[in-house]
Amino acid sequence: MTTLTARRAGFDGLLRSEWTKLRTVRSTTWSLVAMAAISVGLMSLIAWLLMRQWPQFSPQDQAALAAEPLQIIIDQPVFISQLVVAVLGVMVVSAEYTTGMIRSTLQSQPRRLLVLSAKVLVFALLMFAVGEVLSFAAFFTGRWIMSDHIPVTLSDPGITRSVFGAGLYLTVLGLFALAFGAIIRHTAGAITGVLGLILVVSNLTALLPGTWGAHIHAWMPTNAGQLIYKPTLPPDPLLTQWQGLAVFAGWTALFLAVAAYLFKKRDA
Repeated sequence: MTTLTARRAGFDGLLRSEWTKLRTVRSTTWSLVAMAAISVGLMSLIAWLLMRQWPQFSPQDQAALAAEPLQIIIDQPVFISQLVVAVLGVMVVSAEYTTGMIRSTLQSQPRRLLVLSAKVLVFALLMFAVGEVLSFAAFFTGRWIMSDHIPVTLSDPGITRSVFGAGLYLTVLGLFALAFGAIIRHTAGAITGVLGLILVVSNLTALLPGTWGAHIHAWMPTNAGQLIYKPTLPPDPLLTQWQGLAVFAGWTALFLAVAAYLFKKRDA
């Protein structure tokens, strides 16, 4: 067997091992169930209640809801689901340090960068598949519930990109959180850091004055990434939807590079 073939076989084994660890952990199952319940279940309930109350809304409120249908069926579910994804991403790495399983993993495969690469690839594929399935399921379910009052189709401007982009955003966010888990290696600390950035720091930057403050706010990781599932943007935006996702991906790549360096240099 050549060295290249051996490496490929070793990496294939790592991928299978990481997939087994990920899918057999209860937190993964419950996290995915929670994402489905939020993205489809909770969204459906909210949309149904809004449609039940539709005759009671003023014409102005009806027009506002009709102008932004994805606010109900994509924006709000993603905002809540991202918290679940962030926690799950952190635990992909940090849970092994908490249990001590990381030592067994590195004993069986001393090439640490291969180990981290396998974790990243397996988790990215899982998040992409789950994120896209739930995004499109939420869209079609919400569209069906609201069809009598708010017609919306994938052919409408920006809708297909927004629905597909929601899954992309959750995928990149998962990798962003995974990088935090690999850098900090402590579950509670990493979760606090990621959620603090998403919910607190990113929002506080909106208070910074002047054009430099606006640029800092726009270029914050999740602020930029969330643009990808917005059908429209305000006039003269600092970033377009795809530029925002690219900025978020750049931040994620940077944190993953730091995580890879520390993963290789530090003791388990």
